Order: sequence, then structure tokens, then C-alpha cells
Amino acid sequence: MTATSMPLPTRGPVPTTAQATVLDVVVPVHNEEHDLEPCVRRLHAHLETHFPYRFRVTIADNASADGTWAAAQALAEELPDVRAVRLAEKGRGRALHATWLGSDAEVLAYMDVDLATDLAALSPLVAPLISGHSDIAIGSRLARGARVVRGPKRELISRAYNLLLRGTLAARFSDAQCGFKAIRADVARELLPHVADTGWFFDTELLVLAQRAGLRIHEVPVDWIDDPDSRVDIVATALADLRGIARLGRGLATGVIPIARLRDQLARGAISADPPGVPTGMLRQLVRFAAVGVISTLAYLVLFVALRGQVGPQGANLVALLVTAVGNTAANRRLTFGVRGSHGAAKHQAQGLLVFVLGLGLTSGALAVLHGLTMPGRGTELAVLVGANLLATVLRFLLLRGWVFRPAKSIVESR
Repeated sequence: MTATSMPLPTRGPVPTTAQATVLDVVVPVHNEEHDLEPCVRRLHAHLETHFPYRFRVTIADNASADGTWAAAQALAEELPDVRAVRLAEKGRGRALHATWLGSDAEVLAYMDVDLATDLAALSPLVAPLISGHSDIAIGSRLARGARVVRGPKRELISRAYNLLLRGTLAARFSDAQCGFKAIRADVARELLPHVADTGWFFDTELLVLAQRAGLRIHEVPVDWIDDPDSRVDIVATALADLRGIARLGRGLATGVIPIARLRDQLARGAISADPPGVPTGMLRQLVRFAAVGVISTLAYLVLFVALRGQVGPQGANLVALLVTAVGNTAANRRLTFGVRGSHGAAKHQAQGLLVFVLGLGLTSGALAVLHGLTMPGRGTELAVLVGANLLATVLRFLLLRGWVFRPAKSIVESR
């Protein structure tokens, strides 16, 4: 039997008998003594009213130092189908890894304690997993139909991060970090042992491995309201995510992560992991390059603003340009110029960094001239940087097209 005629792996509906625990919703918490009780009561009431099968709510206390654990124990004693688990160390990924693998439910989910996501999306989230249609389901704040209330800074950061994932790890899902996800338990048992991160990058790593393993990821547009009291350190989380992207990329490139074996075990196999080839006409390349460039510029500005107060304008410019240059080169390599596979990727990144040096010279020079002439305000500084980046972008396109990703002569002549 040839590879193309082999039967595709299938996953049927999960058991929904009266004895089977169909859904286990984990709520990871750290020092959330005030928010925990209303969250769990609201979630429990919603499931009792709207979920037709047996369920459980698991409170995963990540080494809280306040009254969170006492509140969790009290809720577990009072409410049926609520349990409390205490972990000695912090980390959302650590909590989900432990509670999901320790659960007897058929479908495993989690949500943030602030309930920023409307619970009306919970049934659409888990239904495709119960039916066997999909393997993982994620709430998306960026999918069409989502309704989101949050500030422009978080919006830019979220979109820039997901663009970076598309450029560096070829991610096809729209929202990696929304705290509203579910996975089939049979899939989780195979996939989780290969997810190394114990913190916020856990979600991204899980989704990238699931995509590479050929699993079906279902996206649900959600109604989401930002928590203004969120204690997430954006800069620290962003740096940890960048380290996670680099580690995961190395693991995939070197074969440390056994993707081929996971695909053999889990892949549905109906759709290739790569999108259709990218046309090479200059007009199409310009359109795609411009789209990548716009989002790269937004990512650059977000990083510059976030880092400026810590390392100064020149240091922030250097770090922001370097990070976005790597993502920009990877995105253009795949999406704009249609280069597939890992062959030549290191060379292309090295050449892209040389192009980056030219961009750095333009933007740093513009900053130096500006500060030499006046004491600019933040708006003027950003406006000058945007202009310098636009000029650097034109130069970047010409060099990427004519040098970095220029087809080899032998390839052209063989067509």
C-alpha cells in the first residue's frame, strides 16, 4: 500500500455514558484568593446548567502564598465535582501538565481565573473534541467574529507575537496565548511529554507541536474583555517567549523533538503541513512583503516602547530591530519568496542580518541626528523612526529579492 492510499488515522466520539467524566476544566491560580471563589462558582453554575455530560472543575494552586489554597479547599468541600490540587512551584504550563495527565476525563480544558472569555464559548470549544472532529480547540481573540475589549498596546503585542510565530515557526493558528483551550485526553497523553515549557510559553509550544504532528486545531472566536488588573509582566513574558521560540525552533530543526513519530501516531494526514506554493510575480511579492513589513513595524514599535525606559532609545532600537529582523526574514522567506524547508535557512538568516545592519545604520543615524538637533518628544521620535524604517524597508525588499532569495541560475535555466 502506498503512502497516499493508507487509511487516515481517525478519532471517534468520546464516551458520554453516565459513568464517564467527559470534561475536566482546570483553573490555574497563583495568589488569587479574592477572584477564585466567584470564578469557580460562576463556572460551576454554567456547567451545571448548560453542559449535558458529567464534568469536573479542577483548581490548580501554583504555590500561592496567600489564602488561595484555603479558598480552593473550601470550594472543593462545598461544591460537587470540584477538586483542588496544590503544586509546590509556580507555572501555568506546570499546572496544566500535572492536572491534565492526572485526570480521568475524556476532554481536558483550562481557562484563566479572571474569566475574561465569555463562558458561552465553552460548549463550542469542546463540542468538536467530543464528536471526534478535532483534536485541540482554542479560543481566539483574533479570529473573524471575535469581540474584544482591550487597549491598543496589548492588541499590538498580541498581533505582533502571532506574526512572529508565523514567521519563525510557520504557525497557522491565529491566537496562541488566549487563556481558553481544550484538548482530547488521548491526544494529550501522547503530546504533553514533549512539551517542555512550564510557564506562559506552554500554550504556544503545545499548539506548534500539535500542528507539526498533523492534528486538527479548531478555533472559536470569543468575546473577551481585558483584565485591567492583570499582573502579567509583559516584558519578562515577551523575553521568555522569545527564548521559547528559539529553543523550540532548535528542537524541531535538530530532530530532538520526534515530530515524525508523533505524525505517525497522531496525524489525520489529509492536509499537507505546508501551504500552497507562493507565486513569485513581483506584484504579489510586493503585496506580501508589505503586509509582513507593516506587522513587523508594529512589532518593532511595541518592543521599542516597552524597552526604551530600561535600556534607552539606542539600546531599545537595537533589540527591537534585531528581534523583528529575524522574524521578518523568516516570514518573507516562506510567505513572500516561497522558500520551503530548512535548507539554506541559516545562510538566509545570516544574509538577512547583514541587511539588518544597514537598517540599523539608517534608524540609528536618524535617531542620532534627531537628538543632535533637538530634544524630541516621544511622538516626534517615533515618527522619525517610522520614516527611517520605511526607507530601510524599501532597501530590504530590493536586497532580499535581488540577493538573499534570488533563485540559483541553474534552477532558473532548468525551468
